[in-house]
Amino acid sequence: MDRMAEIETFVQVAESGGIGAAAERLGVAKSAVSRRLKELEERLGVRLVNRTTRQLSLTDTGKSYYERATQIIADLEDADQAAAAVHGALSGRLKIAAPQSFGVMHLTPAVTSFLNNHPELWIDLDLNDRRVDLVNEGFDIAVRVGQLEDSSLIARRLAPVRNLVCASPGYLARNGTPTRPEDLMNHSYLRYSNVPQRRVFAWIDEQGRERVVNPKARLVSNNGEMLKAAAEEGLGIISQPTFLIGPAINQGLLVPILTDIEWWQLGAYALYPPGRHLSAKVRAFVDHLVTCFGDPPYWDDIVYDSATPPARPRAVAS
Repeated sequence: MDRMAEIETFVQVAESGGIGAAAERLGVAKSAVSRRLKELEERLGVRLVNRTTRQLSLTDTGKSYYERATQIIADLEDADQAAAAVHGALSGRLKIAAPQSFGVMHLTPAVTSFLNNHPELWIDLDLNDRRVDLVNEGFDIAVRVGQLEDSSLIARRLAPVRNLVCASPGYLARNGTPTRPEDLMNHSYLRYSNVPQRRVFAWIDEQGRERVVNPKARLVSNNGEMLKAAAEEGLGIISQPTFLIGPAINQGLLVPILTDIEWWQLGAYALYPPGRHLSAKVRAFVDHLVTCFGDPPYWDDIVYDSATPPARPRAVAS
């Protein structure tokens, strides 16, 4: 009888919500998962899982056992990593979720340098703008850009994220340049749909009060790269993070406007599943991101001269 195999199987069943999904994660047959789960319940003398024809759910005892079981697994993994760290080695898998544009532009150099520094480690990186379920989908960490909502997830800020409002030189030549936020109501606007509409053009006035304007959007998309390209073609005004639009500004394709306004600010965060001890490899990767990005982050090294090349991501040792 392998008690750890039983515990790991139960955790996978709890997090994936089914025997088949747990079997796929563990790389074993569904019958093996069912047998281990049954043997664990018989050994403990309690029912951990409610079984129906459509889904599995944890009993109250199962929920309590899950919290302890995940802590045991995390402590064991951390002990392994701590022992390996004596010899400077991190090993195993890191499953990471991140938004697509930010991931391609800024996680790529950080991930590659981290893997080069830790050859026994491997990373499963999911770049997608959807909000993943860290627990049910088995992610160790998610990188998110925005304002954090109330959540049971544990968060660490990686870097501040500054928004700028901008448009192409051609658009401004045809339509004029707004001189105050209220002027945006008379302009074409390209909206990123993953941000609440009322938060897009939000700012703090001289009296410290929040102000908002909501112009009608000509184009709505859930991809910032697409909106940036549309703005470069002169279709309208965008409000986007500097990590996305900095190179276009440096190349003269976009021109910042209303730069004296303190726009709604965001952050880049690392989020961890609740109830788990932070493993050595997750901690090392998050520390690596903080070092790579910097504060202020390198993507804020924006110039307004197209002859000057854009800032490059930092490659650091860890």
